[in-house]
Amino acid sequence: PMIRLLFTVVFTGFLASAAVGADEWIDLLAGDPAKVFQKVDPQWHAAKSVGIDPANPRKLLVAEEGTGLFTNAPKGTARDLYTRRGFGDVAVEIEFLIPQKSNSGVKMMGLYEIQITDSFGKAKLTGSDSGGIYPRAELLPKYRHLDEGIAPKTNACGKPGDWQKLEIAFRAARHQGEGAARKKVANARYDRVVLNGQVVHENLEVTSPTGHNWSRAEPAKGPLMLQLDHGPIAVRRFVARDLAPAK
Repeated sequence: PMIRLLFTVVFTGFLASAAVGADEWIDLLAGDPAKVFQKVDPQWHAAKSVGIDPANPRKLLVAEEGTGLFTNAPKGTARDLYTRRGFGDVAVEIEFLIPQKSNSGVKMMGLYEIQITDSFGKAKLTGSDSGGIYPRAELLPKYRHLDEGIAPKTNACGKPGDWQKLEIAFRAARHQGEGAARKKVANARYDRVVLNGQVVHENLEVTSPTGHNWSRAEPAKGPLMLQLDHGPIAVRRFVARDLAPAK
């Protein structure tokens, strides 16, 4: 009985620690990028520090070689990053730096985008501004927005060249049934989006994916995506963790 009791205590403790571990942050910038992301572009590379190009405020330069951050400088373009691991309900934190007029974004499941762009000081906001839910769009015959997306509650965008922080808590859409009988029973939702310490979205449902993906099926899980092909960006923190089921 004593051995059985000891085994029960140890086993129960193991399950408890495993449950805690499941909610731990995954550092997406640690280790070999090729093991974390799909098809990593060599233009996405490590550096110790970056800064805005004195000759062109729309560009970034590597100020010091080394490690500590990743960037697509100096060209400011690279193939978008997609994680190898899929996420459903997820929390994401990213610390980034962009120059003037740059444009990036983080997509949940590769489909639902929170915009990262230089909108510092802008008065009238849309979903195309930093912290916004990016608009729906059509690719052909010419790329165009179908709406304005969902603007952030406030303009929390920092100055170009400053380090900024974006925090996202996202819930995937819910479905019932399989195949042709599959039916959506709950929209995807942002529990909370915080930009530089200010809440820009809270308990916000989204009826579809964003951009030209708006008409695509909504999966239970998908990769996180960081947009790198629209402008210069540096990232010194990019972490994610699975969210516990909503109560």
